[in-house]
Amino acid sequence: MCLPTCPTYDATLRERHSPRGRIALMRAVAEDELSIGKEFADEMSYCLGCLACQTACPAGVDYAELFETARADIESHSVNHGLARRFWRWLTLEQLFMRPQLLRMAGAALRLYQHSGMEAIVRELGLTRLLPKDLRRLEPQSPRMSPLFSNGLIEVHESPKGGAKYRVALLTGCVQDLAFSDVNRDTADVLLANGCSVHTPAVQHCCGSLHGHNGEPELARQLARRQIDMLPPDSYDAIITNAGGCGSHLRHYGKLLEDDPAYSERAKAWDSKLRDIHEWLAQIICRPPQVAPFRSTIRLSYHDSCHLTHGQKVTQQPRMLLKSVPGIDFVELPESNWCCGSAGVYNITQPAQSEELLQRKIDHILGTRCDVLATANPGCHMQVVRGLAQKGASIQVFHPVSILARAYRNESPN
Repeated sequence: MCLPTCPTYDATLRERHSPRGRIALMRAVAEDELSIGKEFADEMSYCLGCLACQTACPAGVDYAELFETARADIESHSVNHGLARRFWRWLTLEQLFMRPQLLRMAGAALRLYQHSGMEAIVRELGLTRLLPKDLRRLEPQSPRMSPLFSNGLIEVHESPKGGAKYRVALLTGCVQDLAFSDVNRDTADVLLANGCSVHTPAVQHCCGSLHGHNGEPELARQLARRQIDMLPPDSYDAIITNAGGCGSHLRHYGKLLEDDPAYSERAKAWDSKLRDIHEWLAQIICRPPQVAPFRSTIRLSYHDSCHLTHGQKVTQQPRMLLKSVPGIDFVELPESNWCCGSAGVYNITQPAQSEELLQRKIDHILGTRCDVLATANPGCHMQVVRGLAQKGASIQVFHPVSILARAYRNESPN
C-alpha cells in the first residue's frame, strides 16, 4: 500500500526506490547480507523522508526511525568521502546549528549582503560564475533574511490584555527565526488573541531535526537536552511550534532520550506538551476573526507540509482555521500532501528529482486558480515561492497563522 504514495517510486517504478525496497536493503544490512557501501548510501539519500509511506502503512511500521538509523549507520561507516562534504557538514551541523548566536551572526551577514545591494551587483556582474558549481547552483535559492530576527520582534514575556487562560512557550526555530521572523510574530499575536501568555526565549537552540535526519543522532540528543533545560515542560500548558518539519522531530524527544536516565521522564513530559500551533488553536477552540484579512474575497488553497501531515498527523486543523476566516473562498489543492521536493536539504542533495516534484506541485497550484496559497513549513514556503516565481505567477504564499493574524489586526486597525 505504500508504493503509490512514494514520490521516488512513482518517478522510477523501481522497487529499490520504494519504502518496501529500502526496508529490504536495511534488513539485509542488519542481517549482514549487505555491506554499507556507496550504493546503499545513495539510495538512502534518494529517499525524501516525507513519511507518506508511514501514513499509508496498515502495519504501523516506523519508517522514520528505520530511515534515520540507516543514515546514522552510513555516517558512522564514513561511506561518503570528500573534503568538501566533510567541511560543509562540519560548518553546518557541528558549528552553525549547534550555536544559535553564531547562526544569527551568519544570518546577519547574509542580510547585509542581500539588503545592501551587494547581491544585486554580484549577480549583475556575473561574479557568481566564479563560485564552485554546487554553490553557483544553490546561490539563487538562498533564503531572504528578515529585517529583524524573532528576538527583535517578540518580547520574552507577553500577556493578553484581558488576562491569560493559558501559559505557553513559543519555539522560534532556525530558518523560521532568520527568514520568517514575521511568522513568529504572527504566531505570538494569534496566541495572545486567544488568551495565552507567551514565553519566547530570546536565544533558542536548534531543535535537532537537521541532525536527526542527517545521521547525527548524538548531536540531536545534545540539542534535545538543551531544549528541555531551556523550557521545562511542567512550566507550561503547551510548547508551541509553527514549523511542520521541526515539530515532527520535536514531539519525539521521548524516543530520542529514552536511554538517558537524567532526561527520559522529562522528555516524555516534553512530548506530552508539544503542540503544533494549528493543533493547539483547535484544542482551545480558536476565536473566529470578525473581519477579513484582505480587502476583498480571495480564493485560497492549502499545501500540506509532509512532516506536519505524516509526521504529526495534523491535517484538518489548518483547514478548519482557514475556513473560519471571513472573506476566504477555500479550494482544495489536488495532491495537497504530495511532497513539493524541498524535504529538508533534498533540493540541495537531489536537485533534479526535487525540481520534478516542484513543477508537479506548481502545476496543481496554478490549476486551482487561487490568489493565495497557505503552507506551514519554511522549507515548503521557500520552495513553492521559487517555483511560482519561475512561472511568473503572482500567487502570494502565507503561513495559515499569518492569515489569522492579519484578520485579528483588521478588527482593531489602530
